[in-house]
Amino acid sequence: MNRFQFVHDHRDAFGVKRLCQVLDVNRSSYYKWLGGAEARAVRRREDQVLAERIRRIHADSGGAYGSPRVTAELRETGARVNHKRVARVMRTYSIAGLRFRRRGRTTVPDPAAPVIADLFERDFTAPEPGLKYMGDITYLPLAGGEFLYLATVLDCFSRKAVGWSIADSMCTDLVNDALRMAAATRGDLDGAVFHSDHGAQYGSRAFADLCSELGVTRSMGAVGSSADNAACESFHASLKRETLRGARDYGDPATCRRTVFAWLTRYNTRRRHSANGHLSPNEYERRHHTAKLTLAA
Repeated sequence: MNRFQFVHDHRDAFGVKRLCQVLDVNRSSYYKWLGGAEARAVRRREDQVLAERIRRIHADSGGAYGSPRVTAELRETGARVNHKRVARVMRTYSIAGLRFRRRGRTTVPDPAAPVIADLFERDFTAPEPGLKYMGDITYLPLAGGEFLYLATVLDCFSRKAVGWSIADSMCTDLVNDALRMAAATRGDLDGAVFHSDHGAQYGSRAFADLCSELGVTRSMGAVGSSADNAACESFHASLKRETLRGARDYGDPATCRRTVFAWLTRYNTRRRHSANGHLSPNEYERRHHTAKLTLAA
């Protein structure tokens, strides 16, 4: 308990002077604290109002947002608030975002696959949409120890998920379908670079042929180094964290597909991304396009 509050609560029984001596508190400091009681009460009421707004934002995010994204959402609605206050209120009212969990390893290198150069060198940024893409595969656990598998294609500029595919096996069609969806989403991938790990699916002849057909240059990180595809690792960790929410599995395949599809849609259209200045991928690309048109005018 605050020592000043203790003095205030027991002042009638023991006297302010004696209590301050026992607690080693300066009496002038106590009276200064007492004079600020009204201001503290006002601040508490304001914090309560803010906490309700935070709860609504937090609930709307599926319980995923921490203080940085909540702050960005509040500012988007016109609130003048800094992230330190938001973090303090969230701690006070026990509102917390979800935390990352460690990811299982999915990369199984094919020793017979040709050597592909690393054209990214851990640079997962791009000056424009459509120049650099990255992809990966992750497990989606089901009830009974079964799995589905998700392959995704992300644009390095905005981290937008432009392609994805879900299947019940880690076949080459899984990554091919995700890349074809990316080509359909963007209109074309000609001249783009696609980066992946050394999984057998990405090293297959069928995937190489598809990249050649679409005009895509392949890039691969070092074998066994998760840092060389860290952005995709982070993306899949966020997906599982925010959809599983501590559960061991998604249940049946239909529920899994529906849940993951809903999250991917929300991720592109609404979920705030720290790499985009806490804008969604779609909004980040829209603002970039608008700025280019303004400069060209």
